[in-house]
Amino acid sequence: MKIKKINLVKDNPEVTLTTYLLADSPEMLAGKARPAIIICPGGGYFNCSDREAEPVAMYFASQGYHAFVLRYSTYQTGELTMPDLSKPLPVKEASLYPRQIRELGLAMLLIKQNASDWHVDPDQVGVCGFSAGGNVAALYATCYNEAVLTDYFQVAAQQLRPAFAITGYALTDYHLLDRDLAKQTSDMGAAFMRASNVAYLGKEIPDYELEAAVSPVDHVDSQTPPFFIWTTATDQLVSAVHSLNLASALAEANIPYEIHVFGEGEHGLSLASQATSQVKSQIKPAVSEWTHLCAKWLTKRFPLNLAEK
Repeated sequence: MKIKKINLVKDNPEVTLTTYLLADSPEMLAGKARPAIIICPGGGYFNCSDREAEPVAMYFASQGYHAFVLRYSTYQTGELTMPDLSKPLPVKEASLYPRQIRELGLAMLLIKQNASDWHVDPDQVGVCGFSAGGNVAALYATCYNEAVLTDYFQVAAQQLRPAFAITGYALTDYHLLDRDLAKQTSDMGAAFMRASNVAYLGKEIPDYELEAAVSPVDHVDSQTPPFFIWTTATDQLVSAVHSLNLASALAEANIPYEIHVFGEGEHGLSLASQATSQVKSQIKPAVSEWTHLCAKWLTKRFPLNLAEK
């Protein structure tokens, strides 16, 4: 496996793309290209979680897919720290939308440009994201053909198009913001959500137009790629309604999708196995089934280019 960290933008060394490229072998694909997945970790737009980065890449690699981890622009820099949520959060222009989806666009273009050398199938590069990173992945997958990306890069939409999207407990409908805030059972939860909005959108309560700009549910069209969606019914931070509304929008547009809502599980479970857990309570065998279900979905829709015999 070739693991390499690549700096994506000149003005922010924190924005990187790490490759997890499977070595070629005559015993396997023998030079044939593989599908690939760009992973966007969550972290509330404050940072990019390690729990939703390399372990996820290694899982997809174990299924035969090249993997990449994008660490996009976030509010904090350096270590995985949180700002003081007891005080008003100053706005930082460097962490605001649409930087994140444009950085994902940079990653997509870089991978496709190096597809031959990296043995990547350029027509089978998908995106994956969790929580805030799920918003980045889903928003990119539904906006790749809009001016915010095509005009910015001055390229045809097809060059930016992901083949598929995978989202875990993602924020996909910002119009639910007031409802989500009202359902918070702790002051800390509400403070986290408001501060996250400042980090990403520059204000605690965005207006309807800004909500629509960053809500994937508002951008689904006939050119949106297939989605694999999963979440949990008891997520107290990002309601399952986000994922349900995304699935509904995909259904209305006749876009293929698969959705799994697991009955129990808190926010931020990642693989829900010991590989991504800090404490035992984050190990949820029932929820970890999403990985096997996703692998089956990928094998059906985006299989490796294997010979029949």
